[in-house]
Amino acid sequence: MLIAGCGGPRGTTEMRSSMPASHRGADVALNALALLDSPYRYGGAHPSTGFDCSGLVFYVFQPQTATPIPRQSGEQARLGRAIALNQLEAGDLIFFNTLGKANSHVGIYIGDGNFINAPSSGGHVRIDSLHNPYFKQRFTAARRFFEL
Repeated sequence: MLIAGCGGPRGTTEMRSSMPASHRGADVALNALALLDSPYRYGGAHPSTGFDCSGLVFYVFQPQTATPIPRQSGEQARLGRAIALNQLEAGDLIFFNTLGKANSHVGIYIGDGNFINAPSSGGHVRIDSLHNPYFKQRFTAARRFFEL
């Protein structure tokens, strides 16, 4: 699991796009970790108001990509490159069927089988495990946005 990172001002998109992909994925994971305990809010996409799952991804990925990422999890699942669970790296997106529909939920992988998750009404952004039976049986896809 990622447990440390470097502080300092955020760079421009141009600087970030020249960073090695593994660093950009790690930055995504670290930025998501910084939002732990933010409140869940349906339709939310900002720390001041709270996050839903795709809003969290939208907010965290925004400074890391030159092309804006879509706001909805189903649309997010159409981007990037499909990868297998055993290929996951920090910053990859993982998708689940939680509403009877593929890719209706998304999380940000942080390593060691764990991901950042904005779970549901009344909840908070938290770390969950892919080994949790609830998520394990609902997993639908993993996507990589930054090539390693």
